[in-house]
Amino acid sequence: MKDEKKPEWYDPGKADSFSSTVKPGVSGNGPGNEHTAKAGRFVKKTAARKIDLDALAAEIRGGNRTALAKGITMIESNADHDFQHGQALLQLLLSESGNSIRIGITGVPGAGKSTFIESFGSYLCELGHKVAVLAVDPTSSLTGGSILGDKTRMEKLARNPRAFIRPSPSGGKLGGVHRKTRETMLVCEAAGFDVILVETVGVGQSEVIVRDMVDFFMLLVLTGAGDELQGMKKGIMELADSVIVNKADGANEQAAKKTKEEYNRILHFLQPATSGWQTTALTSSALHDKGISEIWEMISNFSSLTKESGIFEERRRVQTKEWLNDLIIDQLQINFFHHPAIKSLLPKIENEVISGNRPVASGVDELFKAFFEAKK
Repeated sequence: MKDEKKPEWYDPGKADSFSSTVKPGVSGNGPGNEHTAKAGRFVKKTAARKIDLDALAAEIRGGNRTALAKGITMIESNADHDFQHGQALLQLLLSESGNSIRIGITGVPGAGKSTFIESFGSYLCELGHKVAVLAVDPTSSLTGGSILGDKTRMEKLARNPRAFIRPSPSGGKLGGVHRKTRETMLVCEAAGFDVILVETVGVGQSEVIVRDMVDFFMLLVLTGAGDELQGMKKGIMELADSVIVNKADGANEQAAKKTKEEYNRILHFLQPATSGWQTTALTSSALHDKGISEIWEMISNFSSLTKESGIFEERRRVQTKEWLNDLIIDQLQINFFHHPAIKSLLPKIENEVISGNRPVASGVDELFKAFFEAKK
């Protein structure tokens, strides 16, 4: 076009391969721009936009992915007004939740969790399921930031219309699960997702918390990484409903089969994580989609068996009780450290303890006395 302007470094000889143009800026003083802010001035928002929670809940029930993402963001927010809105939204959606199989997936870093989830999730979508992936990324203890790159690692699954991937920061939470992951699961279930996959950070034997929020707990391991010895130490092995020896392909296939047999021998001597279910080891190659159908068949058998025996519902009732207790502890901690009396006294106690002039237990005792005295 004739009125299009090109940058000064534009080469006229390469016009066919150059598409950038310089567009004029928007003037704040022209007609029709009476409400535009003046240049260089910060305009403060006068009032928060009112949220129609009933409409948002209806859109989530209808499977609207944008509304689902908006609802999860509201629930994950630490702002007071978002907390109230988030709880009200959960109340509206609670009756539609709970109709899914919740699967926790963990493993050492490098075990191929993201690749496995992409292969597994794509297979489930082909079967007609709706899959929600709640991927938790580690939060830096120095900067407080997270990469949140799971959608990049699961590019194929992210494009599937029957899948929804939500990366969240761990927030330094032990076990690598965001503190709002339970509530996020409920919202995804209300949106019609019948398979929930919770991918954890993968921090080894400290992932007890994820066991308390899923129905089926899967541990991904590798060959030749010393995992067999970790199994003998019990730890996380006692929590797993299945052990998956991943990357069983190419030259590593025979070694993976041998590792699977070793794990099955170990698991035979351990108490199963779920009553009435024998934890077993299987092999898989997420890269070549091998063993994926067998893993889903095992999970389906687990679901049928535990629902018939009543273990499935009993576990969820226990998990809800544990969730209540966890939130009570979190709220007490928040109230304690945000109390004015503690804020003023804590620096003094810290200095006395650090300098060695006071026992730690004595300092804690004084802090609690100040907290309870102020509450009277």
